[in-house]
Amino acid sequence: MNSALSPTPAPQISDGDPTPSFCLANARVVLHDRVITGQITVQGSTIAALEETACVPYGATDCAGDLLVPGLVELHTDNLERHIEPRPRVEWPHAPALIAHDAELASTGITTVFDAMRVGSIPTSKGRNRKYARALASELLGLRATGALKISHYLHLRAEICSETLLDELAEFGPQDRIGLVSLMDHTPGQRQFRDMDKLRAYSMGKNNMSEADFIDHVATLQGLQHRFGAAHEAGAVAEAARLGAVLASHDDTTAQQVAVSAGYGIRLAEFPTTLEAAKACRDAGIAIIMGAPNVIRGGSHSNNVSALELAEQGLLDIVSSDYVPAALLLSALKLAELWDDLPRAMRCVSETPASAVGLKDRGQLSTGYRADIVRVRRISDTHHLQGVWSAGRRVA
Repeated sequence: MNSALSPTPAPQISDGDPTPSFCLANARVVLHDRVITGQITVQGSTIAALEETACVPYGATDCAGDLLVPGLVELHTDNLERHIEPRPRVEWPHAPALIAHDAELASTGITTVFDAMRVGSIPTSKGRNRKYARALASELLGLRATGALKISHYLHLRAEICSETLLDELAEFGPQDRIGLVSLMDHTPGQRQFRDMDKLRAYSMGKNNMSEADFIDHVATLQGLQHRFGAAHEAGAVAEAARLGAVLASHDDTTAQQVAVSAGYGIRLAEFPTTLEAAKACRDAGIAIIMGAPNVIRGGSHSNNVSALELAEQGLLDIVSSDYVPAALLLSALKLAELWDDLPRAMRCVSETPASAVGLKDRGQLSTGYRADIVRVRRISDTHHLQGVWSAGRRVA
């Protein structure tokens, strides 16, 4: 693995005062390997003490048996793209889009996010797949520097192999951008995620308002780009990830051979393998497996790929990503907790394990000395409701 990211400085309260200390008591605290009745004391941005007790000290918040879980760590979300383009070819101002995206994630318990941005453009007459990552990343980094964002943000560059401009766009980034992840994305129709051309047709025509003729042209364009640039762009993206000090991930591996290629690049993180064969090959190669929370919640893939629950039942699921529904991340962990009858194991999939996978050693657990990223959750009827979210000790939701 290439990197260990330095922690993001704790955001400052607007008046410049330090974050006050507080205590959350009489809670069911989810630790690495067990659940205790206890209390957490926070000082500044850090968990200062953790004690197993049912007492409620004077001045503490009585959680009345609610769960306290670590802040969620999200490695791959398309949510920001939805905010900057809420409808096809409708561009929204970036600064308010970033702030709204940040607030939405905070409201779902996500306290660390790797914002996925596509690099690699495909100019078309309808303007699809325009270049945007460098400008958007600069705006995000600017907002982060001012303390305007509620949670901790890092950059995840989705390297689109089927493009004309991938390497030029990657070259616009440098180590100073602290890129956390680079994932190798090959969306050539007829393979990986889009083996089922009927599913691809429905997805593309529905999302992008394509006609049948548009879709045929789209497929031909992507297949042509893959033929012209695929090998060079894949090798170039691997080299760029090393230059940037980023963790490198594969995406949509489908066959054992594709996993072997990923392993040969030194990849130790696989996003959304599409088959049981690929997932088993990832496990044999020591590659951590990420699956989508919507797949967990829905009980299957919208692209007819392997079910995340099937992988979970076979011990082939390490990390869960919210993908395109931020609120699904916590819900998926709670669903896995029921499947496995093991809440700590399920919570590790959305906190400790993703943090470790990208070299963040200061978060992902409720433990003394860790960042005070804490989520308070209450069971209401047949669902769960967030009662509070703290990021680096600051209440953000």
